[in-house]
Amino acid sequence: MDDWTTSHERVLAQRNAEGWMFLLEAARDLRTTGAIAPSSKALARLLTDPVQEHGTQPLNVLEAGAGTGSVTRTLIPRLSPGSRLDIVEANARFASQLRLLVRTHPRLAGENERVRVHHALVEQLDTGRPYDVIVSGLPFTNFTPDQVDTIMNRYMELLHPGGTLTYFAYRGTRYARALTASRTEARRHRAVEEVLTDYQHRYATGCWTVWGNLPPATVWQLRRPARASTPVALDIMAGAAR
Repeated sequence: MDDWTTSHERVLAQRNAEGWMFLLEAARDLRTTGAIAPSSKALARLLTDPVQEHGTQPLNVLEAGAGTGSVTRTLIPRLSPGSRLDIVEANARFASQLRLLVRTHPRLAGENERVRVHHALVEQLDTGRPYDVIVSGLPFTNFTPDQVDTIMNRYMELLHPGGTLTYFAYRGTRYARALTASRTEARRHRAVEEVLTDYQHRYATGCWTVWGNLPPATVWQLRRPARASTPVALDIMAGAAR
């Protein structure tokens, strides 16, 4: 058996293990897990593109809701020399898996201190430094509107002026919940979407659909304004509505 076959089989085994872990954690607590499968490579690349766009400039990066690390594995090789990454994860089992990933990742050999895993809620995170890029994998549609507003506001506080936030939402969830959820849940979901729409109107700079994900997802890019005011992103909102 050659090295490529061994490596390929190891990757497949890892993906299968992550898939089962997601299913188990979703069964335990869907409200904090929020997915039934890890993010695809296409989704991970789009979420982490702002990191690469900075070139060789050292960055402070935050990943929130990293799960088993499917996005983290794409993010780490994109970090420029001297960059620091904080990962915050509320699920204890996922946090343990992420610490193992950091300890064993070949791109971090001898530099593990550049990446820190925090088992905490992002609302409670206080590392004492602002971030150039925040990548969010949190399941907003599983939270209350007040929780979403608190988290989004905290993201904007944590960002450097001009810093970028990316997050995603699964497509079609509004219609699925309308068919299967109670009226109370459907109202909560609509209220969460209204909170997110408000932030999109104020801060959005980009919006893309990733069809190669389970399920398909929409990626939003928001930027904290460098000045006090920012134009409303009407063209982006119109494109997302289509």
